Amino acid sequence: MEASHSQRIHEDPWRVFKIMAEFVESFDTLSRLPPAVTIFGSARTQPGDLHHGMAEAIAAELARERFAVITGGGPGIMEAANKGASQAEGISVGLNILLPKEQKPNPHSNVAIHFHYFFIRKVALVKYSVAFVFMPGGFGTIDELFEIATLIQTHRIPRFPLILVGRDYWKGLLDWLRSTLEAQGMISAGDLDLLKLADSPEEVLRIITDYREMVGIPESVPDAFR
Repeated sequence: MEASHSQRIHEDPWRVFKIMAEFVESFDTLSRLPPAVTIFGSARTQPGDLHHGMAEAIAAELARERFAVITGGGPGIMEAANKGASQAEGISVGLNILLPKEQKPNPHSNVAIHFHYFFIRKVALVKYSVAFVFMPGGFGTIDELFEIATLIQTHRIPRFPLILVGRDYWKGLLDWLRSTLEAQGMISAGDLDLLKLADSPEEVLRIITDYREMVGIPESVPDAFR
């Protein structure tokens, strides 16, 4: 039986301990990673889809460059990216969220963490990455895109690469951002320069490795993951 509103409110102070436990577990595990790249995208994308194959290829190339690859741990684009990283013998991280629909952990993560709270998982998807790849996706993908762009815009995190894969998919959104938000002064001139477009694994890899060289990100793999 579902708890009443008053019961849930009464339990909130104790829920803090569960929240703390999820933060501690995820931070302890992810802080041991080498520099990571998070790949976002739809859970609904099927094997055989162009973007499914591209996510797998991007993740494999990143793994060969000794980046850890982080995803939301579920099916679709997430599974493709985890598969690409693991088959390239890289560190393949799945941060799974327990949901009644869609989200089931994929079998290709060699580092897996399971979350009850969405907001903790969102922090974990961002905190230990140095670049972010956005494959075609829905509300969740777009939510992460704008949250990370806001963190960069407000100088809360460094100017990490934000790479939108699939020019045709993202064109309508970018046109609207330019013709409406930028034109009406809702964002500053130059804010849209945060978003980089790419159509191939090679383009994605070049943007990320150029950034790594520019800022001097190390390529080492911690002993815990050798």
